[in-house]
Amino acid sequence: MTGSTSVDLHVKVLGDRVVRRAKAAGLDVLVYAPHFEHLTRIRERAARFSDEELLVVPAREYFTGRWSSRKHVLAVDPEDPVPDFLPLDVTMAELRDQSTAVLAPHPEFLTLSMDRTDVGTYADRIDAVEVYNPKHWSRDNRRAREVARESGLPTFLSSYAHIAPTVGEAWVEFERPIETAEDLVDALRAGAPRRMYHRDGLDHLLKCRAEFFHLGWENTWKKFERVALSGMEPTHPAHPDYDDRFAELNAYRL
Repeated sequence: MTGSTSVDLHVKVLGDRVVRRAKAAGLDVLVYAPHFEHLTRIRERAARFSDEELLVVPAREYFTGRWSSRKHVLAVDPEDPVPDFLPLDVTMAELRDQSTAVLAPHPEFLTLSMDRTDVGTYADRIDAVEVYNPKHWSRDNRRAREVARESGLPTFLSSYAHIAPTVGEAWVEFERPIETAEDLVDALRAGAPRRMYHRDGLDHLLKCRAEFFHLGWENTWKKFERVALSGMEPTHPAHPDYDDRFAELNAYRL
């Protein structure tokens, strides 16, 4: 990688098809942050699908607070495992001392985002605010830009791809080479110069709508399968892979 680096800063899917699509789209880096996967497994998959042409960086999008008013926080290449379902202030405190970049994905989007008050409160710990992704409608993008403008923080966009065809539909081009996860974290934390792009046209619009309506499946059958049929999530605070102190901080049940 030389000169500039093209990065899709948030994808939920990873596999051979995703890698082929990312390379065909001219991407150099994917940030892989699947739901409800332990950081150890995310790191393993990221390493497995990285090669000389494409770097896959491990990340976690944390679910914080109650289900009805959950707020997502995206950490790029976090050092230590932190579970989901903790209060927002606890999650932010856990990330504060880690060498990770902390991003505010899809602010004020439905019931799963930090709002402008949250972004303002944690502005000293947030490295960038998302202003576009294909799940958004136009009003969501406008509101996200308002939140970012009020905060004065750097911005980013991503494909936020939950389905493979959306990978590479939106990306950030950093004006520097990025060859490691640490390079990407440094670029985000430093507010490095960047340009932001997304595709347009009918094909892009159809992918945007497919991504939005994927939310329905994710929050109905997929949620039932996860909660009722699959047992405890690998990112649940009471899971044995986490310190006992996290179980006492579980906000999901409140």
